[in-house]
Amino acid sequence: MEVYKTIGTDDTPAVIMDTVQGVFEISGRSLPEDVNKFYNPILDWLDLYFKTPNVKTVFCFKLTYFNTASSKMLLDILMHLEEFKKKGKEISVLWYYPEDDDDMMEAGNEYAELVELPFEKIAYNLNKSDL
Repeated sequence: MEVYKTIGTDDTPAVIMDTVQGVFEISGRSLPEDVNKFYNPILDWLDLYFKTPNVKTVFCFKLTYFNTASSKMLLDILMHLEEFKKKGKEISVLWYYPEDDDDMMEAGNEYAELVELPFEKIAYNLNKSDL
C-alpha cells in the first residue's frame, strides 16, 4: 500500500502512515483552514488500509496544539480505529504530550475515555525543534 505522508506546517500536522515501516503518526500543530480537506484523506486511507492491515497497528499522536475543529477530526480517526478493533484488528494508541502541558495530557485522557482502545499516554520533553 502506498505511503501517506504530509509535511507539517505552522497550521497543519505532519502525517505519516507507512505500512512497511509500521509507522502511523500525526504530529505537530493542527489548525488547518479546512479540516475536512486535510483529514478526510487520512480517514479514506485508513479505510483502505484496514482491508489488509498489518498484524498490529500502533497509531501515535504527538500533537503540541490542536483547535476545536481538529479535535472533532481526531475523534473521528480514533472512532475509525475503534471500529476496526471491534472487527478483530489489533490496534493501540500512543498519545504523546509535552510533559509540562496539562491541556494536552487532559485531551489524551478525554479521548481515552471516549473510545474503547488500548490507549497509552506518554509525557516527553518538548524541544524547540518540536514546535
